[in-house]
Amino acid sequence: MAKTGKSLVIVESPTKAKTIKKYLGPGYDVMASNGHIMDLPKNKLGVDLENDFEPQYVLIRGKAKILKELKAEARKATAILLAPDPDREGEAIAAHLRDQLGGDGRVQRLDFYEITRTAILRALEHPREIDQNKVDAQQARRVLDRLVGYQVSPFLWTTIRYGLSAGRVQTVALRLICEREAEILAFVREEYWSVHVELSAPGSPVRFRARLNRKDGEKLSLPDAAAAHAAAEGLGAVPGEGEALAVAPGHPEYRVREVRRQEKRRQAPAPFTTSTLQQEAFRRLHFSSQRTMVLAQQLYEGVELGEEGSVGLITYMRTDSTRVSAEALSELRAHIESAYGKDYLPAKPNAFAVKAGAQDAHEAVRPTSVLRTPEGVRKFLTAEQFKLYQLVWRRFVACQMGPAVYDQTSADIQCGPFTLRATGTVLKFDGFTHVYADVDAAGEAATEERVVLPPLEAEMVLTPHAVLPEQHFTEPPPRYSEASLIRALEEDGIGRPSTYATIVGTITTRDYVSRERGKLVPTDLGLAVHKLLVKIMPNIFDVGFTAHMEGELDKVEEGRHPWKQVVREFYDPFQRLLQDAEARKEVLKGEVSQVSTEVCARCGRNLILKYGRHGPFLACPGYPECKFTKPVRAEEAPVPVDEKCSLCGSGMVIRTGRYGRFVACSRYPECKFTKPMSTGVKCPDCGTGDVTEKRSKRGRVFYGCSRYPECTFASWDAPVAVPCEVCGHPFLVRKETQAKGRFYRCPNPKCRAEVDPAEVEARAGGD
Repeated sequence: MAKTGKSLVIVESPTKAKTIKKYLGPGYDVMASNGHIMDLPKNKLGVDLENDFEPQYVLIRGKAKILKELKAEARKATAILLAPDPDREGEAIAAHLRDQLGGDGRVQRLDFYEITRTAILRALEHPREIDQNKVDAQQARRVLDRLVGYQVSPFLWTTIRYGLSAGRVQTVALRLICEREAEILAFVREEYWSVHVELSAPGSPVRFRARLNRKDGEKLSLPDAAAAHAAAEGLGAVPGEGEALAVAPGHPEYRVREVRRQEKRRQAPAPFTTSTLQQEAFRRLHFSSQRTMVLAQQLYEGVELGEEGSVGLITYMRTDSTRVSAEALSELRAHIESAYGKDYLPAKPNAFAVKAGAQDAHEAVRPTSVLRTPEGVRKFLTAEQFKLYQLVWRRFVACQMGPAVYDQTSADIQCGPFTLRATGTVLKFDGFTHVYADVDAAGEAATEERVVLPPLEAEMVLTPHAVLPEQHFTEPPPRYSEASLIRALEEDGIGRPSTYATIVGTITTRDYVSRERGKLVPTDLGLAVHKLLVKIMPNIFDVGFTAHMEGELDKVEEGRHPWKQVVREFYDPFQRLLQDAEARKEVLKGEVSQVSTEVCARCGRNLILKYGRHGPFLACPGYPECKFTKPVRAEEAPVPVDEKCSLCGSGMVIRTGRYGRFVACSRYPECKFTKPMSTGVKCPDCGTGDVTEKRSKRGRVFYGCSRYPECTFASWDAPVAVPCEVCGHPFLVRKETQAKGRFYRCPNPKCRAEVDPAEVEARAGGD
């Protein structure tokens, strides 16, 4: 076949191909492979254990047509330029394309980390060979994960239930969540007290508070109310109960002993890495890690900007580096001086420490041009794309701005043997917070706590107005959110920028972990899987060992270790542990079984909790001799609601019956008034009734108008009282598919916007 004289550029996605095409002249054709074309087979191990772990790749189902088209164009091209994403996965895609397309020496690899004209043309000037070390690192990870998944999963099928799966890294993430849950359950709450005194200085109307912290120079502990009130009386309080105690006439003198004034500076944050982007997007925008990466991929690959065409708005979003190119830094510093003034621009660029273990292969996640402001491109973006781009843009601008400056004053105040401390903070210069303000736990803008003290000097005598004892209790460690789990994984050296979102998504999709008010909580199934896997392979699913394996994969990429050696060193002890577990399977079944208090109706033995395709159930441990089973009964305590019974005026509670949840009078059985469980959404058809939970004749939950039969509105999808931010529709509906898992969608047929669960649940219930 005659050559066309054109070069063929192959990328991963059609969107990326469209963006790149406009930067290249008529001498280039650009096509997309739509991700990987080759992978290990789905229906078997696909790793030749007898041939030193040689992977047995096959063409991915559905990719034959794409490969045929690529081969046809490759035969006509004078050069084949492979340009998948610049990471291990992208390098593996490039290697598989090279192997399938042949090319007779015409194949080269293109590297670029942002999809802009400058980056593309620079990459064309410096093509390279495919990096086999990077390919080997990806191959090693894929083989390791396949060995664990395909050999441990069958063990789970025969000990817990069919269909379960295990992952090398995901199991460690599950272990972190389960161990945190164990810490919470074992936590014993302890009481402690604090005492504050409300004071004022001579000639000043300002009242401020000082906290009691020492007695006779020693740190003071107040374990209970008696100790707190004894200290309060020592400070001159009139004995009594209540939040604020009056100060007795002739109280001890309060004298300022020492005043310290200092200037505090908060330095600008580093630009985003993959991890910090996912954490901040969750904290500020309530986006899950997976949603964040989908949106970031869209911004990276290109967005249509009117006459400008498709433009990549951010640099490559899988990176652990905070490095910024000299060109981008120069453009940013000029923008800061122009837009905000010289006061906000440091004399020299801010530098950021390189995290230990960071590969530093790519730049930080940043806008491809700081001159494309969020407001300037807003009309071309979806609501979610705009939010994420604005977050990336603001963080990038802030990273090269001056520090926020505060004046802090602290004063030690003496009252007899007691020492109290008052601290005040005042913002002098907002610095980087001018564009990247702090947020609170709900993601709302938060201001620095500012406690203004009156002018205080040593030896000044103060006037006490009230003594305030306050009870506190120690708190258990918090459950992980997606953000804090990703931070923990990163700090422990588990996973890499390309895998964080997948790790979290996998354990939630498998129903090992559920989301409750923004937190990750292990399910009973997750706890059972964790208990079994940690029992049979405590070292393999260990945080330190998994981090060590990540380091070994990095060494493969650096060319310091052969990939098969790394796999072999993992597999040999892994295989011995698995064989030992198989030999002890029956014993392990009993050890991980959760024994209930209910007894078998046939043989009297305590039933154990088992897991089937349709959820947990109770079964006799004497199976197969005794095959008695029964469903798990959900015994839920009544939950009070802010509503009164229309018959007797008593409070109402949510109860759970055989047909699901309902609202009932708290005086049941004296008062038997009940009503359906409302979703908090008004009926979209009549606008008068409430949408309530109902059950079909076959027991399936659906949602209908409370005014039935006058109004016949009904829906299988659960409505949620969170308005659509795209079109303003008053509620969203919850949906769940095998492919996507749980998500939320706008029911407006003209909108149909999809929203991530973490965002909806945070907006509905907070953290």
